[in-house]
Amino acid sequence: MSVVKEVHFSSSPEPLPMRVWLDDGDSPADVIDALALSPFATGAQPWSRTTNLDRVRADADMTAEGGRLLRVAQHTDGHESRLISGEGWTLRVVRYSNRSATVTATAVTEELAGAVLAEAIRGAEEPPTGNDHVDMGFWWMSGRGPRRSEKPITTSPWEKVRRNYSKAAAVRLDALMTTSPDDVTGRLLLLHGPPGTGKTTLLRTLAREWASWCQVDCVLDPELLFTQSGYLMDVAVGSDSPDDDTNRWRLLVLEDCDELIRAEAKQSTGQGLSRLLNLTDGLLGQGRDVLVAITTNEDVNRLHPAVVRPGRCLAQIEVGRLDAGQAAEWLGRPEDVGAGGATLAELFALRDGRTTPRPDPLPEIGLYL
Repeated sequence: MSVVKEVHFSSSPEPLPMRVWLDDGDSPADVIDALALSPFATGAQPWSRTTNLDRVRADADMTAEGGRLLRVAQHTDGHESRLISGEGWTLRVVRYSNRSATVTATAVTEELAGAVLAEAIRGAEEPPTGNDHVDMGFWWMSGRGPRRSEKPITTSPWEKVRRNYSKAAAVRLDALMTTSPDDVTGRLLLLHGPPGTGKTTLLRTLAREWASWCQVDCVLDPELLFTQSGYLMDVAVGSDSPDDDTNRWRLLVLEDCDELIRAEAKQSTGQGLSRLLNLTDGLLGQGRDVLVAITTNEDVNRLHPAVVRPGRCLAQIEVGRLDAGQAAEWLGRPEDVGAGGATLAELFALRDGRTTPRPDPLPEIGLYL
């Protein structure tokens, strides 16, 4: 059975009607969502502010002075929605099982909406411990459109992880880690090499080394980014929120994008490659301080010529296996390292006793069905 509710607010000189349809497919949390939107939708509280939090403390009250708790919807998995109301304002607090939260305040004035939201989230997050982390953004396409969440990730300084990379790569990475905005020429950073060679670790370290001038954002679904123009615009243009630091560059990380940049990419991905190139040095990229980092397991000779042409890349670095001598020095047990050397992942596994030594690589025998 459906229920229709018409809501009027006397505080609005010309209230707009609002109708809510509820049926047995709706949950108590859906009711809270509708009630929280009512003051904004009718015009009684025309100002709204929303923020997302990570690592919310279990004992955080997340309310404002004078607030009355009107509704609570709790799930057994830890998901909880709360509706709180005060004089001229409404607060919706949604806490998720992963300790993140979304907080929305509506109010009769812009100043009150901002003040209520600020009071509700003050001290709600646990501060990160130590100095071994950096904040990284994560983009994804949700059911309600593009979303971005910022989370702390564990990193190590470059001098501590440098030994994990081949000598040839380390020399080039030295220059990359010390890059400043004045050094930026090309807008594309290409890291290529076999799986397990530490490309993702490099990007985390790069986020730490560039933290003073560049915000690193990882796109979780790059296969959608370049097929949906609206999504691409949101990610490329960035946030226009008052808290956004417009003086910082942004580095968009696209991991394992082999299909996007292969030589046959135009045929397999349609406009995806064109939009990538447009973001790095076309009209879309003009006036935006945006860099794009791509990791791939493909050999550089199999990549599309437009991706690797001179001037396109800020850096194009092969992150390969450590040779036998460097791998033996890293592990401290030369007898466990084959003549073909080892990847970083294999060395960690050998160190921790989780695998047998890798045999020398077999000759390549071609494709198979």
